[in-house]
Amino acid sequence: MAHVLIADDDADIRDLVAFKLAQGGHRVTAVQDGMAALKTVREQPVDMALLDIRMPRMSGLDVCRELRAAPETATLPVILITARSQEGDVEVGFAAGADDYIIKPFSPRELSSRVTALLNRVER
Repeated sequence: MAHVLIADDDADIRDLVAFKLAQGGHRVTAVQDGMAALKTVREQPVDMALLDIRMPRMSGLDVCRELRAAPETATLPVILITARSQEGDVEVGFAAGADDYIIKPFSPRELSSRVTALLNRVER
């Protein structure tokens, strides 16, 4: 299965997402902030990144922009996870280069389905 990076400063959400994706057969690397997410992606290949928008040191939006700007990660699938649900927030997320946008609270089953669907689209 895929190697998925999860970056979220909330340990409970990070652990829940990691558990659900591992249960689905994915290899998971979980980090607590945006800087660690970028470092991880640069040091080891991942197939997808799930990024919380509001994290210390570097937001998920900034991480997404950095990933899109680098040729080696420009096509990496990115899902933003956030409590920010206003229409403008969603627009900003997609403008930063996100492939999907999931609003907290979310169903772990729905998250898993979206991850699988995005990975399937990328593999084609």
